[in-house]
Amino acid sequence: MPKSPTKRRPLTRAALSESAWSLFREKGFHATTISDIVERAGLTRGAFYSNYRDKEELFLALYDEHTDRLLAGLEASAAEAATGGDPIAQLGERIAGRTAEERRWFLVSMEFTLHAARNPAVAEQLAAHEDRLAQGLTRVLASALAAAGAEPSLPADQLARLLIALFEGVTAHQVVHGDSRLTESFTPLLLRTFTAPGKSAS
Repeated sequence: MPKSPTKRRPLTRAALSESAWSLFREKGFHATTISDIVERAGLTRGAFYSNYRDKEELFLALYDEHTDRLLAGLEASAAEAATGGDPIAQLGERIAGRTAEERRWFLVSMEFTLHAARNPAVAEQLAAHEDRLAQGLTRVLASALAAAGAEPSLPADQLARLLIALFEGVTAHQVVHGDSRLTESFTPLLLRTFTAPGKSAS
C-alpha cells in the first residue's frame, strides 16, 4: 500500500537534506542547483517545492540540524564534566575539538554567510537561526560555569556570541594556514579570561 503524503514527507525531506549537504560539500552552495539536488535525491522538482520554498530555506534547515547536533554534544560534555573534572576546561576542549565534518560545514556555512551579506532578506533569516545557536550556547555555558562554581565577567549571552565570532575567525585562519594550535588553545583561555570564581566560592 503506498505511503500517504504525510508519511512520505519526512523521508522526502531527509533525502533532500542528504543530497543537498553532499552537493554543497562537493560544489559549494552557489554552484549547486535545485535540479542537482532533486536529481541526486531521485526526486522531482515538485517534491522539492512541496517541502522548501527555495535553496536558502533548505540550507537553513541544515543549519538547524547542525545546531542541534552541536548543542547536544556540548550539553553531553557539560553533563559529563559535572560528574568530575573541570567543567570549563572540558567544555573548552569540546568546542575547540572540531571534527573534519565540522570543518567542512564551516566552509559551506561561510559561503552562505557571504550570500546572505549581499541579500538583506536572507541575512534576516540567517540571523534568526544564528540567534538560536547563540541562545543554546548561552544555556550550555551557564550550566558549565555553575557546575564549576564560576560566573562570567560579562553576560553569558555576550560571552556565547564572542565565542562564536572568535571561533569562526580562528577556524578561517586554520583553513588557510593549516595550523590548529590557535584553535586548540584559544577557547579554554578565553573562557578563563572572561570567568571568575562565583561569590559562593570566594
